[in-house]
Amino acid sequence: MTSKIFKIIIVTSSILFWACNQTINNEDSSIKIGFSQGLGGHPWRTAMNYSMEIQASLHSEVELTILKADDVVENQIKNIQTFIDKKVDVIIVSPIDPDALVPVIEKAYSYGIPIILLDRKINSNKYTTYIGADNIEVGRQAAQYIASSTNKEINVLEIKGDDNSSPTRERSKGFHEVLDKLPNVHIIKSFKGLPVDDFKRTLDSLKENKVDYLFAFNDDLAGKAWEIARKSGVENQLKFIGVDGLNSSVGGIQMILDGKFSATILYPTGAVEAIETAIKIHHKETVAKRQVLGTTIIDRFNVDIMRNQFDKIDEQQAIIENQVSAIKKQKQLYYSQNNLLKLSVFVLIVILSLTIYSIYLIFTVRKRNRQLTLNNEKITIQRNQIEKIANEVKESNDAKFNFFTGLSHEFKTPITLILSSIESLRENSKNKGSKPSYEIELINKNSNRLLRLINNLLDFRKIEDKMFNMRASKTNVYDFSNGLYRDFESEAKKRNIKFELTTNNQDLELFFDRNLMDKVYFNLLSNAFKFTPDNGKIDIIIHDNKKGNNVTITFKDNGIGIPEDEMSNVFEAFFKGSNNRKNSSGIGLHLSKQFIELHLGKIEVSSFQGTEFTITLFKGNTHFNEDQIITEPEVIDANLLNMTSEIIPDEDDYADEIVSTGDKASILIIEDNKDLSFFLKNKLQNEFQIMLSDGTDATEQAFEHIPDIIICDVNLPLKNGFEICEILKNDLRTSHIPTIILTALGNQESYMQGLKSGADLFLTKPFNYSILTQSIKSLLYNREKLRYYYTNNINKLTSNKSFGNIEQEFVSKLNSYINKNIDNSDFSVENLAESLHISRVQLYRKVKAIFGINVSDYINNFKLDIAKEMLDKSTLTISEIAYKNGFSSPNYFSTVFKNKFGMSPNSYRKSNSNKDNE
Repeated sequence: MTSKIFKIIIVTSSILFWACNQTINNEDSSIKIGFSQGLGGHPWRTAMNYSMEIQASLHSEVELTILKADDVVENQIKNIQTFIDKKVDVIIVSPIDPDALVPVIEKAYSYGIPIILLDRKINSNKYTTYIGADNIEVGRQAAQYIASSTNKEINVLEIKGDDNSSPTRERSKGFHEVLDKLPNVHIIKSFKGLPVDDFKRTLDSLKENKVDYLFAFNDDLAGKAWEIARKSGVENQLKFIGVDGLNSSVGGIQMILDGKFSATILYPTGAVEAIETAIKIHHKETVAKRQVLGTTIIDRFNVDIMRNQFDKIDEQQAIIENQVSAIKKQKQLYYSQNNLLKLSVFVLIVILSLTIYSIYLIFTVRKRNRQLTLNNEKITIQRNQIEKIANEVKESNDAKFNFFTGLSHEFKTPITLILSSIESLRENSKNKGSKPSYEIELINKNSNRLLRLINNLLDFRKIEDKMFNMRASKTNVYDFSNGLYRDFESEAKKRNIKFELTTNNQDLELFFDRNLMDKVYFNLLSNAFKFTPDNGKIDIIIHDNKKGNNVTITFKDNGIGIPEDEMSNVFEAFFKGSNNRKNSSGIGLHLSKQFIELHLGKIEVSSFQGTEFTITLFKGNTHFNEDQIITEPEVIDANLLNMTSEIIPDEDDYADEIVSTGDKASILIIEDNKDLSFFLKNKLQNEFQIMLSDGTDATEQAFEHIPDIIICDVNLPLKNGFEICEILKNDLRTSHIPTIILTALGNQESYMQGLKSGADLFLTKPFNYSILTQSIKSLLYNREKLRYYYTNNINKLTSNKSFGNIEQEFVSKLNSYINKNIDNSDFSVENLAESLHISRVQLYRKVKAIFGINVSDYINNFKLDIAKEMLDKSTLTISEIAYKNGFSSPNYFSTVFKNKFGMSPNSYRKSNSNKDNE
């Protein structure tokens, strides 16, 4: 026994010493990054180096080495060779010359070292990625700024860089691309660098040749040019434009504030992006071959805003430097104290082990024989009791949880497989250099929606069984809210919703469970966006009650609101408001209330010109138990699924399938779900001409376009599908149009309601697409058969034969008005439309839909059928028959009669006479 105890002590000590050394070993896994800075002595280059050092300091695993070449190509070649010899993980190069550095860069690339080109390019494609602004676009922006200033004649001076670098060539190219096309803008002269004497002579000639603008390729050149102009006394006669936009005492921003420059173009250093890209490359992540950074014009209109933003950035960088330094000191202190603590724990464990073992030996030997029999009896009794209780608990728990556990596994397993497969397809598409197809993104989005609904059901069960464990941590409320705010920001911009987050204390910190509060925010914001119309307003307001011990978080919108008599039911499970026509589970607000109450807080609702939810939480952590408080990082990963995002497929996804819509039947799809609406459109548009409506303008579109068939959802924003169908079926203009109802309601009552509203077909979701297309074709075929009957029995259609009340009334009136005016050759389509109280266009569409011919042909066919009967039954001459049926002349009558029946009126009468004689 003693040997076993010593073995345990030895193993424990070995594990403890291994743990002490583990932190040291972890420090060895670093990323070595070498940066070769080609140019020196320029403020922009200094800013690039500083930004890179700051960004590298934020990653403890990064070791950054910066070597400066100071404008000497040979020095830069040596610096890059040094990085190759040291076998750094990634080399970042800002090259001096595009040709001279090619051999050494290609050498490093051939050794397998990733190469990142920063700001400047080389004449080779053997590098990993290029990061920098679009210098052609920089030139264009400067030119467009000048061109937009006036429509009058403009004279411009251009000061280019004095080297052959890619920025110098590309900026000049973009500048000339725009200005050379403008007849009112003239580039008087282009300088390479700033030759002082030549430039002075040009300035001295300003009295004769007026110059309006001077564009220099960087702020430093523009500043020197301004000084020369000031000494010549002409600095106020032309406007200066530079490039870089640095926030320093001699930078472009200060020059604008001092009135020296009219504008400067913000040219980002790309230092932050270079470090982050280097880390991604080291972690085997795929990066783009070319990463273009954005640029923007800074002038007197936005210079104050940009100055304030840069000042804040500088302040934050200073804070970050101090924090990084403090963290390093704390880490060293932590490592030493941690090792000391582990050593103390080890010694204590050894002492306790020996003490316990000694006590055990003393008492065990004395009591072993006496207690052996008694213990056996007790063990037997306890074992029987435990087995009985365990069986009862097992049966109870099995009955209670098996359903939800089994259901969640049944749902989540196939969903996981679907999501994994879709992710694999998306990755394959990306690896092939193509964008995932619209249908793959659609499956991914809706699978995530389904997973979120299942998680809500499981959360509901946990709440009911009180199985949630609070894990409250200290959290900055504004930063937490801002993370979720950004997840909905793109949806707000897309729908032009004014979405704002405000607080009276950005440093406010509270204790709450981030996971649960994340779900509360998501439910409340999802509801706000769901029920707020486009161009609406949504606010998140965080108010710190500085005199009290609580904080309120308010979610306010100007949506449809909640009826006053239903306010008390809002937080009940499965409740759905009477004015809510959206699909919803009815448990989101119930879960939100339960989650807030777990924090001992409260949530309240009010509704006036929208809805307002107010959450009240306590400050501090005294209202939580000690086991409910944990420590988490200050910055959390808000990994939310954006259910409101809209999938926008490429225009080329279906371009090959789309053909001319000239002879296609038209379909109006009334559906407020944009994904389903777009899916149906792109599936059907190859065979049909498609029109879309979200339900708000359904009847207007139907009246305007008179489609051949209508597909309508039931749950729509203003009127439901049954109401829309009933309106269209009772209106003369649209009563003939076949209507298909799509709905998730599969009960008998809904089916009967659909038939009563006049629907021709009722399909429940999820529907089979093949059944839908075949149903459309069948309805159109049946309509065509009815149309054939109409066209072959034009003058025989009377009110005595019923084939649909609205159509019967329309055709009867149509034939009646034509018959009354049959001998009137001046009776036109406009007169007929006026008699029927509809527009000429609507009459044309109605007749075309029912009979398949235009109105003029229908009138002629009606007259010809009457004339044919007259030829059979009357003794009138052909001329008399022609005039009685409203034809302008017998010759015209004979022509159209022969075109329809294949013989002239005279031949027709003779052939009928011969038959009668026989």
